[in-house]
Amino acid sequence: MKITPITSTHPLWNDTVRFADCCSWKGGQYLAGLMKDNIFRDWERVFIAHDEDKLCGFCTFTKKDEIAEKYDISPFIGCIFVSEEHRGHRISELLINEVISYAKETGFRKVYIMSGETGLYERYGFSMIGYYDTVFDTTEQLFVRELGRQI
Repeated sequence: MKITPITSTHPLWNDTVRFADCCSWKGGQYLAGLMKDNIFRDWERVFIAHDEDKLCGFCTFTKKDEIAEKYDISPFIGCIFVSEEHRGHRISELLINEVISYAKETGFRKVYIMSGETGLYERYGFSMIGYYDTVFDTTEQLFVRELGRQI
């Protein structure tokens, strides 16, 4: 299993759009739309989990995820998905760890995740810091992970 950060110039970009658009999670269709519109800028990336050209999962690393614009909080790991046949093999953990490595290399000291899940992201070193409004007029938990000093 390989985790690869991609941008619109990567050969698997369009395959990832199709994979996200057809996945069983409604967030996949949302991500596919963002990828079709190529809204990813600067250091933002889509991370894919794949065996050769077979896609197994994805997540994003972006300035803003679903958190409401009124909050000055960034950057976010979002849109985490692993296909049903590949669940149970810690692929989400691989994706998250690869994003964290990239975030450190890029100079960030913290990363955030918005989620309705309880007890999931804490096992990856995240702490829940509160409930925040989203762009979808809902409220979700906000988690943070400190990345430590750069050496």
